[in-house]
Amino acid sequence: MNQTFKKLAVGSAVALLAASSLTAILPVTAKAASKPTKVTVWHAMNGNYNDAFQDEVKAFNASQKKYRVVATGQGDYTTLNQKVMAAAKSKTLPVVSQATYTQVPDYAKQGIVQNLDKQIKGKDGWSKKDLKNIYPGFLEQTKYDGHYYAMPFSASVRVMLYNKTILDKYNLEVPKTWDDIQKMAPTLAADGIATVGFDKSYDMEWDGLVHSTGNQIVDKKGHVKADSKDAVQAADMLNGMLDKGYAMTAGSDMYGTNNFVNGKTALSFSSSAGVSATKKAVPDDFDWGTAVVPEYQGKRATPFAGNNLVLTSQANKKEAAGAFAFMKFLTSDKQTAKWAEKTGYLPITKKAANSKQYNQYLKDNPLATAGADSLQYGFSDAAFPGYQEYRNNLTATVDKMITKHTPAKEALKTLNQQTEKTIKDNK
Repeated sequence: MNQTFKKLAVGSAVALLAASSLTAILPVTAKAASKPTKVTVWHAMNGNYNDAFQDEVKAFNASQKKYRVVATGQGDYTTLNQKVMAAAKSKTLPVVSQATYTQVPDYAKQGIVQNLDKQIKGKDGWSKKDLKNIYPGFLEQTKYDGHYYAMPFSASVRVMLYNKTILDKYNLEVPKTWDDIQKMAPTLAADGIATVGFDKSYDMEWDGLVHSTGNQIVDKKGHVKADSKDAVQAADMLNGMLDKGYAMTAGSDMYGTNNFVNGKTALSFSSSAGVSATKKAVPDDFDWGTAVVPEYQGKRATPFAGNNLVLTSQANKKEAAGAFAFMKFLTSDKQTAKWAEKTGYLPITKKAANSKQYNQYLKDNPLATAGADSLQYGFSDAAFPGYQEYRNNLTATVDKMITKHTPAKEALKTLNQQTEKTIKDNK
């Protein structure tokens, strides 16, 4: 074999080997490129709520191939918060976490979350039309310090439950105002029935009453009015009802459901998301209904509760994009309506609440109607760094008024001072 032929043979062999190697590598490279970005989510949904949430995750993953959401339950909300705080220190945070909107200021201050401005204001974000479609109270929860930090997800309001059998027995109508409640109370009290049943604390009812007067306990600028004339008057009314036996609290039961189901109270106040649990607790022959909260001084107001989704500071660019895609999917009209139907929470958007799909659900489940009807009366409290400390002081203040009969003016003055200090210390 001459040298020229040898060179050609060797060259061909090398070229063939290189080509075969490239052919073997190409499928692997293509496969790696198509691998979806993993988006980890921590949540505190349990039982049926967890099942419904996993259904949402599956639906999102099936809707596209770019991202894969993996959601993991972390216990209750207290445990979830503790794990988030610990993970922030060990730098093992998930991409997304559930959080109440009132936790966001502390999370932002501690660098646990990053804002969503780029995603929401970007080309694939929310248009002005999208923003108007979200109920104002929920939209308020997304922002802190001028930036978007959260995505509204699970929302609820306070609603009133009524025992129809008791009302019919005493020829009483479902009360539309707190004055109506005051008028019917003596009749029921004469037979040992409390008209109103609260949870262990009446703080959320008091909050709603204060808002009905046009005031806020703490406004967006950090001004505290916990001991305003209207706030004291509202607390005096609630304390007076308890003292007269016109109302009762749940005590160690935490929630007023047990007293209501056992016929000890004609009315009870509950989260709209808790109506489904009450439905399971009542006997089959228990005749009851739900209604919007009563008017106070001519207006209705009910605080929004629930939880949102936040993007953690440890998420990279691709993970952040996937997180926002998932969040946007959950808040779409179709999906927020589905979530509401499965869980008893409320739709985030106006179009979802007015959709044929959701209205058919309400027709089939009339006990859920009060929650939907309350959307127009909902509000979100101002969130600020140190909010949890304020909440702890608030519940302790209500407890003092209930158990130690501390006068409202004195108790709320102390709360006012404590809250001002909390806000000052956390600036």
